[in-house]
Amino acid sequence: MATPSAFKSGPVRKNLDVFLGQAESPLGRLIFVKDGQREFSQFAYSPAWLSHPRCFDVSPDLSRTMGYQLHKPPTPNDSCFWGALADTEPDAWGRRVIARAHAKARAKDAALAPLTELDYLAAVDDFSRVGALRLRNEQGQYLRSVADGERTTPAFLELEKILSASRAVELSQETSADLAYLQGKGTSLGGMRPKCTLQDTDGSLCLAKFPSVGDERAVTRGEVLALHLARLAGIDTAAARVVMVQGAPVAVVKRFDRTPEHQRIPYMSGASLLQARRDDEHSYTEILDVMRAKCDDYTRDARQLWRRLVFNHLITNVDDHLQNIGFLYSGYNLWHLSPAFDLNPFPDKAPESKTWLSEDTGPITSVQQLMAQAFRFELTPGQAQTVLAEVLAAVVRWKEVATSADVGLQAAEIADFRPAFEHAARQEAQTLLA
Repeated sequence: MATPSAFKSGPVRKNLDVFLGQAESPLGRLIFVKDGQREFSQFAYSPAWLSHPRCFDVSPDLSRTMGYQLHKPPTPNDSCFWGALADTEPDAWGRRVIARAHAKARAKDAALAPLTELDYLAAVDDFSRVGALRLRNEQGQYLRSVADGERTTPAFLELEKILSASRAVELSQETSADLAYLQGKGTSLGGMRPKCTLQDTDGSLCLAKFPSVGDERAVTRGEVLALHLARLAGIDTAAARVVMVQGAPVAVVKRFDRTPEHQRIPYMSGASLLQARRDDEHSYTEILDVMRAKCDDYTRDARQLWRRLVFNHLITNVDDHLQNIGFLYSGYNLWHLSPAFDLNPFPDKAPESKTWLSEDTGPITSVQQLMAQAFRFELTPGQAQTVLAEVLAAVVRWKEVATSADVGLQAAEIADFRPAFEHAARQEAQTLLA
């Protein structure tokens, strides 16, 4: 499989057709433009989509109107694509692999221009692209795709090969073959840590998250621990397990944007729902204001969101930015909160959320603060007390779950995670429930 096409110097204009799901419903035409340092995109819906009985807003910032709509990145750190489309771009790890491969190619061909944002967007495998949006070039080929009978999304048995290639990239020892193998296997659901999309033993799509060479604790086991505890706490979570590969614990997390029949489910992040700029600070109450009109069962999702905030605070999961909140399409132009993902205990960080609780209260720093705002999440004081008790009952079992066969933390590793679970916030919760 060739690397993403790099553009020659001079103004660039590329056309792509956008489709939806396995049914390949035509959504419209995407135009990408690069002129000097400026990059922007235009989109026009297909008349067939606008007249379709199941037509819906694929992205909140893309109006269902005829004619081309223009999208320019509001800041240099923002995408030049609409929210739900930007959600399918590779994460920081995927971008790192793509950039390394392109750098090697430019070393051999100095005429190659720098990568554009379209190069990154087009480098994700069509088969495993997050959500249901699909891109097709002017030759009628889905991006990124392979010939019939071939595939780029690896099978479970290839985990060892992926781990070796990922480690080589981390150590800056990768070969062109390593990079070619990793190309397209990235995901939008994550950050800088090494990971890939793969097909599990039952054919379902999963994320494989690898230990980093710089890890000072068992981070992958910690994430699986958090996901198992979250489920005990009544939180809808992505299914996860630990798999040993070359003696290293790999977290295998099931993708939730596919049905059991492998059909694609439209997806957007909390950032897209809120139409948030990447550098701006936002609050959960802002998300609630939008969810009220967008969710098929607002009360259920609002209460579930508050339960997750309590859980995050009690396990010191402070990486709660808007990209780590997701929504899946329900039908009739309505959405629902996706299963929780990217839950990680951070024993070396202060228990302060990245996303504010409300514009009045600022970041989450105490259980009392959460309790005082529970009414905004459709909870009475009594219901909030019940949820707090259920979450606390799960979290206090952290050592039991950590040393279970499903997670596999060794006794010597428990001390590494203790500060994330045994702290002042836990004592505060116990006092409030006494």
